[in-house]
Amino acid sequence: MKPPVAARRDHERSRHGDVVNDPYAWLIDREDDEVLAYLKDENAFTEATTAGLADLRETVFQEIKARTKETDLSVPTRKGDWWYYSRSVEGLQYSISCRVAADGPTPPALPQDGSALPGEHVLLDGNALAEGHEFFALGTFEVSPDGKLLAYALDVVGDERFTLKVRDLATGEDLADEVANTYYSTAWSRDGSTLFYTTINDAWRPYRVHRHALGTPTEQDEVVFQEDDDRFFVDVSLLRSERFIEITCSSQVTSEVRLLDSDDPTGTFQIAAPRRDGVEYSVDHWSHPGDPSRDLLLVLHNADGKTDFELATAPVSALGDHTAWTPLVPHRQGTRLDAVDVFADHLVVGYRRDGLTGLAVHGIDADSGTPAAHGEPIEFPERIRTVSGSQNPDYDSTRYRLGYTSMVTPSSVYDYDVTTGELTLLKQQPVLGGYDPADYEQERVWATAQDGARVPVTLVHKKGVVADGSNPCVLYGYGAYEISIDPSFSIARLSLLDRGFVFAIAHIRGGGEMGRHWYEDGKFLNKRNTFTDFVACARQLVADHWTAPDRLAARGASAGGLLMGAVANIAPDDFRAIVAGVPFVDALNTILDPDLPLTVMEWEEWGNPVEDPEIYGYMKGYSPYENVANVQYPAILALTSLNDTRVGFHEPAKWIARLRAEAGGEQDFLLKTEMDAGHGGRSGRYTAWQEEAFTLAWVIDKVSAVE
Repeated sequence: MKPPVAARRDHERSRHGDVVNDPYAWLIDREDDEVLAYLKDENAFTEATTAGLADLRETVFQEIKARTKETDLSVPTRKGDWWYYSRSVEGLQYSISCRVAADGPTPPALPQDGSALPGEHVLLDGNALAEGHEFFALGTFEVSPDGKLLAYALDVVGDERFTLKVRDLATGEDLADEVANTYYSTAWSRDGSTLFYTTINDAWRPYRVHRHALGTPTEQDEVVFQEDDDRFFVDVSLLRSERFIEITCSSQVTSEVRLLDSDDPTGTFQIAAPRRDGVEYSVDHWSHPGDPSRDLLLVLHNADGKTDFELATAPVSALGDHTAWTPLVPHRQGTRLDAVDVFADHLVVGYRRDGLTGLAVHGIDADSGTPAAHGEPIEFPERIRTVSGSQNPDYDSTRYRLGYTSMVTPSSVYDYDVTTGELTLLKQQPVLGGYDPADYEQERVWATAQDGARVPVTLVHKKGVVADGSNPCVLYGYGAYEISIDPSFSIARLSLLDRGFVFAIAHIRGGGEMGRHWYEDGKFLNKRNTFTDFVACARQLVADHWTAPDRLAARGASAGGLLMGAVANIAPDDFRAIVAGVPFVDALNTILDPDLPLTVMEWEEWGNPVEDPEIYGYMKGYSPYENVANVQYPAILALTSLNDTRVGFHEPAKWIARLRAEAGGEQDFLLKTEMDAGHGGRSGRYTAWQEEAFTLAWVIDKVSAVE
């Protein structure tokens, strides 16, 4: 079967004196029958080309399925008078959200067979909600403080535009209160009479907060806040103490918070501190147990050169005055403070240092009666691990729920007793079939970048794998938005490791693994560091004999898909295969178009090529679509979704079309488009396993069968 050939149609782009013909610009129109026909032809070609992998795909799918406990429960979380949890049932695609009445601080014991807990109340059954739809995703899921109502939102297309509903949990019936075109966040007033929610504009940006009084027509809902600056996303939430409802406006580098007393839902939001370009801050509330006048705001911020952030306090009475921020946990270069969880008698501060995460518990200072400046780190046995706060909605709890994982340790849920310091394992992700972490090894190595920077690489492999250059290997990367790709466990990954693969994560610049400077050194006019760091990591794995170029596959998605396209251009000989998921490969054309979803906000990540000729030239120099050459590329599998609002399907469609036309020869390029999905791919766990099995089978075939 011959690959499809996309028609070339002249389309001129002229910017800063540079005139470019973009022959595949027409592929952007998802309503065009010819575009849809082309995508279907590409899918047919991919299906035909990979037909020989059907048995391997099925084998990998069955391996994932066999290792997964299909009927299972999550660890219940206490909130008010209830324990909340979700459970899955063998054969069903989606989880079921439930609760049982609480009678103490200890979560109810989980049945070994994963069956329902005694006295269970089903709140939402995702399988029933998904019936009749090719796609299903749940957005907000917020129970009112009194436990009587549930605000939830549904997306049955994949474009992340949700329909908000309210359910009476006593009757299980939905109320008449329903709103379309909402986003993920909602917040209840303390008495449950009022619901705040966000809506999105045509550019898929949450920009408004609405106030809805239960039982009134939604068309009468008041807009209590509107953000007109296209750089900013808007979010609304109820703080853990339930004292304040919070509106947060955030761009890539600037934030602003407004607070409203949750007992006065018809009141006016007050600004916590006016926005200042380049200053990010978040706010939480600590309630003094005996004197409300001594309540504090906890502010995590990077003002005044605190690049790795500082935790400060301020009296609630000083709301609006950033000069009242008093350091509690001072800024320390190299230790990035990235979260704070506030409770009645303690704080938990999340941080990262040397590319690894940690948690420190701060009690109440005996002298001042307020949160203590010194925190005690929670100790864990593995050096290479990821730890973070999990679900902790109960403000008065003395137990801190946290999540723990590593490359060899399945996802684990612990309770940390703040009073005794005891760490109790509540549940570890079951891995059926006799999985033993001792059969696998994780390591951290360091690559040297072009400019001398040391880049961490975390890898895992089966014990006994020898570094002799013969091992197939997958190197994963992302490198953008200060998002860290931390060590974690994966059941699906075992299908690679048990076939002798080495799996590695390149913690490259543009991410946040090594602190704020790591992010700043991989954006704007430093963006190429992201790509050259990844190549340096690949070459280090080869130099250390973990693999060889003809046994090495690269994988990344979204901004990590941009990474894949860039390294394919700059180092095609270093990889045998590349998987680019929902890839941002037409970066320059997208960032030049402010009418596309999210573009204006993205200027703070990539620069503004519309106004700045230097940024234009720099982006043109690395954007994968712009730099396709007549060279021998690695085998490339591009995966996308028709309803993706974050990275348009047209980007990989254009990229593959240009690769086919201009790379020369009959090279190995595949495009697979999900026609009923969004940025995260198709919904449903079995469907997700099938899609992952498709990708893994392709990778196994490419790098394990090399002569």
